[in-house]
Amino acid sequence: MTSSQVSSQEVVRTFHPGWYGAVMGTAIVGVAAALNPGGAAALQPVMGAVGVAFVGLAALLAVALGVPYVVRWFRYSQTALNDLRHPVLGALYATFPGGLLVLAAAIAAVGPLALSPRIVFPLVVVLGAVGAALAFVVSVAFTYVLFMSPEIRAEHVNGGWFIPPVINIIVPLVLVAWMPQVGPDAVKLLAMGSYATWGIGFFLFLLVASLLYGRLVYHPLPAAPLAPSLWIGLGPIGVGSLALLRVAQGSAALWGEQSRLVVSLSAAAALALWGFGWWWLAMAAVLLYRYRRRGGLPYGVGWWAFTFPLGAFTVSTLALSRFWQAPLLEGAGVLLFALLLAFWGVVALRSLEAVRSGAAWRR
Repeated sequence: MTSSQVSSQEVVRTFHPGWYGAVMGTAIVGVAAALNPGGAAALQPVMGAVGVAFVGLAALLAVALGVPYVVRWFRYSQTALNDLRHPVLGALYATFPGGLLVLAAAIAAVGPLALSPRIVFPLVVVLGAVGAALAFVVSVAFTYVLFMSPEIRAEHVNGGWFIPPVINIIVPLVLVAWMPQVGPDAVKLLAMGSYATWGIGFFLFLLVASLLYGRLVYHPLPAAPLAPSLWIGLGPIGVGSLALLRVAQGSAALWGEQSRLVVSLSAAAALALWGFGWWWLAMAAVLLYRYRRRGGLPYGVGWWAFTFPLGAFTVSTLALSRFWQAPLLEGAGVLLFALLLAFWGVVALRSLEAVRSGAAWRR
């Protein structure tokens, strides 16, 4: 059955809650490209244009995927609720606010290359405000579901549970983008909100990481369709380190004479967290290789988990390389960006094929 033979009603009914991972994964490629990995001045205009193209595509995806996402809650509310209660699918609802937040941060970073500031700032505010509110609601709702579901066992723990934490850590990157447009009192509130939401997401990440570590040690590896979810842990690490640096830089005026010390300590903490990301990336890559050797990975919407976490880590690497003025980190950022493009290309092509064949609406 091809996609043209699937009714719009069936598309909405079976719409996967993780589809907004495509928005997150596409937007972060745009942010990374606009940073011009490698720093070659001659490539800056080209990379800026690539960044704008990817962020524009992410915006189109947000609209196209947002319609069935929202309609499903009204037309098939019971089915949507059943997915929320599912130990795997439930966490993927967090990709919706995650997509809004990443798109807001991407528009703030790349939008000025193509749009008037009078358009960019309102877009960032609206997307960020809605995304931040939903991020908190979804993270509480999914955790409540876990607490109230006695049938959930250790084997159900998977990397998808990192998505509710990571979307809260994205919030500071959006709030920082508001700071240049507001007064000192508002900057103080935004800085406080940034550290508070970073704390929500990061400590949730630690809790989930502990659960996943124990699950991987004491139980067999998750089934092959869940293999991509093991990459998601790279997301909180990449976004968490980047947010520490950006919030300190954006709110430096609040710290007075201590601003240089605060920024330096934040950069050191960000670098420590970034170092943990290399361990996570190596472990995820080794496990991915093992899965491929033991039968391969069946395609699923979860493949988008390969993109945003790697993109977040790439952007963090480039930001830290420029703060520390470290060419070695810049080179690592170039390699990570090349890997990110490769992953995005493969996942995008497989997703298009799944949509064309109708396989995207069967689960």
